[in-house]
Amino acid sequence: MTTEQPTSTTHANPASLAGPANPTHPTHPTQHPAHSTRSAHLADEILLLAATGKTGRRLVARLRAEGRTVRAASRSGDTRFDWTEPASWPAATKGAKAVYLVAPEDPAPVADFVAQATAAGVARFVVLSGRGMDHVSAEFGAGMIAAERAVRESGAQWSIIRANNFDQNFTEDLWREPLRSGRLALPIGATPEPFVDVEDVAEVAAALLTRDGHTGRVVDVSGPEALTFGAAVETIARASGRSIRYVELTSEEYEAELVAEGWRPADAAGIGAMFTTMRAGHLAAPADGVRRVLGREATDFTTFAIRAAAAGAWA
Repeated sequence: MTTEQPTSTTHANPASLAGPANPTHPTHPTQHPAHSTRSAHLADEILLLAATGKTGRRLVARLRAEGRTVRAASRSGDTRFDWTEPASWPAATKGAKAVYLVAPEDPAPVADFVAQATAAGVARFVVLSGRGMDHVSAEFGAGMIAAERAVRESGAQWSIIRANNFDQNFTEDLWREPLRSGRLALPIGATPEPFVDVEDVAEVAAALLTRDGHTGRVVDVSGPEALTFGAAVETIARASGRSIRYVELTSEEYEAELVAEGWRPADAAGIGAMFTTMRAGHLAAPADGVRRVLGREATDFTTFAIRAAAAGAWA
């Protein structure tokens, strides 16, 4: 699942659970963007939720660089938006024609927000979700599941991005400090993961928000190759010149470590449930959504690691 959600994750749900999209919904757009028509006029306002998050802040910059009118919303953003305060929703949605929807962990407010936004004139939703949502337990991803359902039932145009674990989980929060300390310990075993660069996710989201040809689609996005976490750590160690080791834990050991670090037991159990889905292999095969939407290959993990190391991510 994505790491855009606040938990003890903030963006800490390590990941993007990933797995096959619902077979009743095509996973790939049928039009290459080069042959698509821009659907949004430059003056149309686009509301971006979680605008200070990993994908959100990159999407804000990308759309503004294109000359788009962007409303960057978060609890501390240019436009104030709080999932727990419905009174903040009307001002955020007023005049917006499209919404980038990053759901909260709590599914309760999602359907009401989508209904309010649609009534206010929003005609298109792009939801950030995670691969593997068809396989998750009740302990993880309820908000994303609610968002997928709500936009499908809204009557508006919709598309859904289901992303693998972000490359940037290694640099921007969840796994950065363990790597800097020289030890990343997880309960994942030898199951590989095709980590995806958040820059690629943001570029896909921009295309879905502003171009035709993707309505009613679930787009799985990942990197071009699947790596075990051990191999990812080795790649980061080489790129950074640091001594870093990967340690395999049992689920019980991992959750105990999280609780010892100050996580609530329920949050630790939710992350444990995510790794259970990952170990089953539902996220392991690379997806081709980046290529199908953008017409280029996704960024590989080595390129990401070299770029991140050069920027001092693990210094």
